[in-house]
Amino acid sequence: MIQLKMLEHRLLRYLGIAAGCLIASCSINLFLVPAHLLTGGVTGIAIIAYYLVQLPIGVQTFLYNIPLLAASWKTLGRSYTVDVIIGTALFSFLLDLTRPLNAYAPVQDLMLSAIFGGIFNGIGYGIVFRMNGSTGGFDIIGAIAKKYWSLNMGSVIFAFNCGIMAVAAFLFGVAPAMFTLICMYMNGTVTDKMIAGFNRRKAVLIISDQAQHIAEGIITEVGRGVTFLHGQGAFTRRERNIVFVIVNLTQIAKIKLIANLFDPNAFMIIISANEVMGRGFSTPGVDIEEMLKSRRAQESKQQR
Repeated sequence: MIQLKMLEHRLLRYLGIAAGCLIASCSINLFLVPAHLLTGGVTGIAIIAYYLVQLPIGVQTFLYNIPLLAASWKTLGRSYTVDVIIGTALFSFLLDLTRPLNAYAPVQDLMLSAIFGGIFNGIGYGIVFRMNGSTGGFDIIGAIAKKYWSLNMGSVIFAFNCGIMAVAAFLFGVAPAMFTLICMYMNGTVTDKMIAGFNRRKAVLIISDQAQHIAEGIITEVGRGVTFLHGQGAFTRRERNIVFVIVNLTQIAKIKLIANLFDPNAFMIIISANEVMGRGFSTPGVDIEEMLKSRRAQESKQQR
């Protein structure tokens, strides 16, 4: 049973990585290449060479990744590198497979190409990262830099991408490089949204002498579960319950009304929650393979 679930989980994961690679590849060939724009990473270098000598982007991307994959195998381990190899191979293959889409560019305006190219690139990469996958490139360099020099991955990747933009500005002019920066900004923003999740909620903390009545009102009127956190005033040393509840954005007004009804002086804090998982919200995906690896490691330690 566990083996079957592991196989199903792995299959769904790789299907998700393939879907993300396909979306990103279509985005590059539909929006960026026809507009003579670039993207970040190793693919950006491949696109520059494509503009200059017409070498296939996908083949170049895979070849440029080979030394990086070798370095990853040596420094980051086999399990990490195998997933990167799969993602890199899929992405490189799909880049060349979707190349005929160059002739069907849906927009001619550079700004629109940069914006929508970045959005769909971000969606594709975001799906890949949500599946714990990678398309290689500067991600490997960033991971190595983080491991050995404790450098921030985002900063390392950004520095390399700035170098690509400088080369692009020198070869093709400042305007395409500036539009590419817009594309990269949209790409990064959407990727972050995809990774963090779109099921944003609000976490509400209410400090009041009427915590019990406020909690009962929220349960009855809003229909959300409430948790009491035990707190103590640093100055008064007085103990009291703090109401903690996660709600949708549309339920905030009702929460405020209930708190004000029972205690007009209630102290309320509303915090954005990027992603909420559990009963009543989304269900988290369980990485069965990682769970089993952890269990085996614990059993091995116990045997020793």
